[in-house]
Amino acid sequence: MAEEFDAIVVGSGISGGWAAKELCEKGLKTLLIERGRNVEAGDYPTENKAPWELPNHGRTSREELARDYPIQRQTGINEYHKHFFIRDPEKPYSQDAERPFTWIRGHQLGGKSLTWGKVSLRLSDLDFEANKKDGHGTDWPIRYKDIAPWYDYVEKFAGISGSYEGLSHLPDGIFQPPMEFTCVEKHAKDRIEEAFPDRHLIISRTANLTEPTEEQLALGRGKCQFRNECMRGCSFGAYFSSQSATLPAAERTGNLTILTDAIVHSVTYDAQTKKASCVRVIDAHSKQGSEYNAKIIFLCASALGSTHIMLNSVSETFPGGIANGSGALGHYLMDHVFHAGARGKLDINDERYYSGRRPNGVYIPRFQNLDSEHPDFIRGYGYEGWSSREGWNRLTDGTGHGADFKESLNKPGAWEFEIMGFGEMLPRFENHVRLDPNKTDAWGIPLLHASCDHSENEIAMQQSMKEEAEQMLKAAGLYDIEGYARKRPPGLCIHEMGTARMGRDPASSVLNEFNQAHEVDNLFVTDGAAMASTACQNPSLTYMALTARAADFAVTQLKEGHI
Repeated sequence: MAEEFDAIVVGSGISGGWAAKELCEKGLKTLLIERGRNVEAGDYPTENKAPWELPNHGRTSREELARDYPIQRQTGINEYHKHFFIRDPEKPYSQDAERPFTWIRGHQLGGKSLTWGKVSLRLSDLDFEANKKDGHGTDWPIRYKDIAPWYDYVEKFAGISGSYEGLSHLPDGIFQPPMEFTCVEKHAKDRIEEAFPDRHLIISRTANLTEPTEEQLALGRGKCQFRNECMRGCSFGAYFSSQSATLPAAERTGNLTILTDAIVHSVTYDAQTKKASCVRVIDAHSKQGSEYNAKIIFLCASALGSTHIMLNSVSETFPGGIANGSGALGHYLMDHVFHAGARGKLDINDERYYSGRRPNGVYIPRFQNLDSEHPDFIRGYGYEGWSSREGWNRLTDGTGHGADFKESLNKPGAWEFEIMGFGEMLPRFENHVRLDPNKTDAWGIPLLHASCDHSENEIAMQQSMKEEAEQMLKAAGLYDIEGYARKRPPGLCIHEMGTARMGRDPASSVLNEFNQAHEVDNLFVTDGAAMASTACQNPSLTYMALTARAADFAVTQLKEGHI
């Protein structure tokens, strides 16, 4: 006999944590299903450890990386946080050799909310209107006015530090006090904005608390300690994660049940009621199956994770996957294009040194294709940047000895400054995932097969990122400037989006304006799968806002008897 709940949430990362919080606080008995292991708040085994307290001084051996993390290693994992990333051979997927997609995954309670970069930016109507204006992709069924109150709502709870800039294409939010620039960042800001009046260098908007509210303190969260060890986990709860914020809020309602080490096989569709009736689950260790019923189901298992479940949820009504009457499910896979920018050095007449390790960098908002059209590409990009000073290891390859050499190691070297572009990827039908017809995983579920590459638009955009970065660093007075534009497969930005997109027309999209499946009204998808375009901003804040908005709509519809 299947267990009964008011709501089921699949996935416990940024979107899943928010769905659990909102549904529980609205009075629904909610089951949260996570395919990975349990991680309690504070269960962070490498937190506060020095390099010499870890194997190989924190560096994972090449042999282990090649054996256990051939895909995940491409994002730079090591002994400090490798336990928050999957071992690839245990959870494979397939991909086209000529059109690969790099799928970075973290299967544990909290998901990738434990390892995300925390950059928290709003989208604007420049982004929500782009598909309709240039004809690439389906029209977003919402505009900024629809989501703006929900950005406010999630920012207040999550805690975003940042500065107010008054830019229409990067709307301001509800901010805690911003972190401070280093002297080289302030210098770069002044020189770049003087040389390029249409550009702005601002402190990055980040989900790290600088002035905790009473609500945040009541959840056990504290002020950022400037350790920059967020990817190890933070016992202070200073950065936003499911463990620090949404799950404690959900648990204090008494309405939350958490099930870990549970692989979701599929969602069952009832043709008579035209609703999703239950979630089929396989125990990760015993491989025994079970079923859970609910009135509302939220899929928040990551863009590809949620789509994988939907594709595997076949029935007579939906032979191509649940809610896939349009045939759009699995298509329009996107990720931000990056790995292009420039770095250089700067001698500055300022002997101050920075204190602590600030957990964020700087940001240059989009400036391309705002008031005039670029001849080589549409849409745009922004830059993330960071600065530091060369340390003692700059001299390890040199020659020297004695007291003078030892003293020289105590002096910091030149300032280094780098900016790297993050650009929009166009939604294209041919970029897709599907079920592999020949291969299954350890639980008998067909593997997900990915096929994706960048278009000429993204390639041209990446070249512009490099060239404009070089010009800005030159204007800022840097030397030894090195520009780069590296060809990498999509996925490495870890901003996978699309594959169950929102849209106005059920014939070409999977979800409506409330992240509700067009054809299955008690099924909601609120992670990156829902995105109709990528914009160029980091997407996690938008996932939070869409999830809170969808949960509010779902509960209202449920109470009114519409679903």
